[in-house]
Amino acid sequence: MNSRNQSYVIYVLLFIAIIAMLIYNFTSQGNTQDTLTINQLAADIQAGDVERITENENRLRVVYGDGVEKEAIIEPDATLVEQLLNFGVTADQLAPSRVKVEIRAPSAWLDVLTMLGYILPFIILGAVFFFIFRQAQGSNNAAMSFGKSRARMFTGDHPTVTFEDVAGEDEAKEELKEVVEFLREPQKFIQLGARIPKGVLLVGPPGTGKTLIAKAVSGEAGVPFFSISGSEFVEMFVGVGASRVRDMFDQAKRHSPCIIFVDEIDAVGRHRGAGLGGSHDEREQTLNQLLVEMDGFDTDTNIIIMAATNRPDILDPALLRPGRFDRRVTLDRPDVRGREAILKVHSKGKPLAPDVDLSVLARSTPGFVGADLESLVNEGAILAARRNKKVITQAEFEEAIERVMMGPERKSRLISPEEKRIVAYHEAGHAVVMNAIPESDPVQKVSIIARGMAGGFTLALPEQDTTLMPRKKILADLVGLLGGRAAEELVFDDITSGASNDIERVTRLARTMVTRLGMSDALGPMVYGQKEELIFLGREISEQRDYSEAVAEQIDREVRRLVNEAYVKAREILTIHRDKLDAVAERLLEVETISKEDFAKIFPPPDGKRVATPLLVPKSAEA
Repeated sequence: MNSRNQSYVIYVLLFIAIIAMLIYNFTSQGNTQDTLTINQLAADIQAGDVERITENENRLRVVYGDGVEKEAIIEPDATLVEQLLNFGVTADQLAPSRVKVEIRAPSAWLDVLTMLGYILPFIILGAVFFFIFRQAQGSNNAAMSFGKSRARMFTGDHPTVTFEDVAGEDEAKEELKEVVEFLREPQKFIQLGARIPKGVLLVGPPGTGKTLIAKAVSGEAGVPFFSISGSEFVEMFVGVGASRVRDMFDQAKRHSPCIIFVDEIDAVGRHRGAGLGGSHDEREQTLNQLLVEMDGFDTDTNIIIMAATNRPDILDPALLRPGRFDRRVTLDRPDVRGREAILKVHSKGKPLAPDVDLSVLARSTPGFVGADLESLVNEGAILAARRNKKVITQAEFEEAIERVMMGPERKSRLISPEEKRIVAYHEAGHAVVMNAIPESDPVQKVSIIARGMAGGFTLALPEQDTTLMPRKKILADLVGLLGGRAAEELVFDDITSGASNDIERVTRLARTMVTRLGMSDALGPMVYGQKEELIFLGREISEQRDYSEAVAEQIDREVRRLVNEAYVKAREILTIHRDKLDAVAERLLEVETISKEDFAKIFPPPDGKRVATPLLVPKSAEA
């Protein structure tokens, strides 16, 4: 019982006590102005004024001949007649013909109320002390239950998620089907001496469906599923996390076979001995207890540990060794077929228009994960409802892609005609340069409507998914990113701050080519600088320079050369195709958004997208 309910009970008891006291006082006290003493009553009887007397225990109701009613009280140790006789009333005067005396049986309710009037204050006082004691005991129990596990258990009787609800991760599902078979038929593996992996670590970028596929394993196996987050173990008090780990495994053993799923295990399983915190560090104590429970002396139970993280590199090696997390299942970003399957799962049950082509949407969303695709379908449904449509059309889904990638449109943003013209030429510069270079991604849409933090955008998507990035493709990206700045300088003979993000991306990309990818002939296939990461923070904080000042100067010179040559190439392309640049910019000023088809009518790719001038090639930088 919580404190609010206890307060309600106390208030009810007080209310009952007040009512009981009022009733008792009302029944025990009469009208003091008309109350008779026994000698006054005897005198009235002798005078012949009394017509009827009604006796109710020691209380009398006296009715006179003129209709007046009064009350009297007699002593409880003698009867009414005895007391009247003692005060000089004769038996003849009490004859029924002269005074009618009626004696009523005692009222049980009056006895109860009288008794309550005496003992109710003690009952209320005892109840108050009882609830105070219970509250203190509850606080003590809360303190004692501080170390209890907070894992939420889901029974496998009515699974809500199965493998049918998971798409785009066929390899991961195949790996986890063994876990399901072991939970269903453990004897099949035990007879052959096989041992199912004790733990399964789900690794992948955020949004790829690690938690979803863990629920699907539980749903397929039909066993209890304990779900907890890694951060729920760690508290400010040392030992609480370890206690919760013990309690969680005790619960799991009582419900075995079962699955324990620890989401974001890197919150508690990070590398030990990094110099932060001593041996009594709460997080380290929790991890030690988790290691013991996963592979200690008493582990012959059908409990499978599943955990999810997007940072496996910061986990403690003892946690990843065989016997604990034996198997690592990677959930990567889905390919085009996987994205189409995910779109089918999330669009199931939604009214789709006949023109909706999920394969086109899948090809238009490279790099999207399952969470992005779910948001895409939901945004499309919201847009259709906002437009009072009964079905979701392809147009809503295409706009939803842009909303997920860059945010909603900001049509209410007011800009001057001159700024609008600059934005139009900036975006037209990106589009024309990208369209003129065969290694660039095809232009899908160009718009000068602000989305998110961008004043306009040029959407270029690859025709197919790729895992490798050729050097020519990176160089083409450098030129395409600088097309906006080159267009501003070429048309207006001035530059603006609108290209700040483009310049930042170009600089970072060029430096990555030189120092990380070994794509510089001058510096060779080497990595320059070691990234330092804090294990507890899980992020890069600095770069250790393992090269000389001369090499650093050479790196800066090579990065500057790549960026400058890309800018020169972008300006050359725009100079050659100046008429196309003007045509695209004027069209943008007219309609604000140009689709892929409209852009192809203005500037078709020449001879299968032939580049106008040779693309820059990395040259050896002078020392």
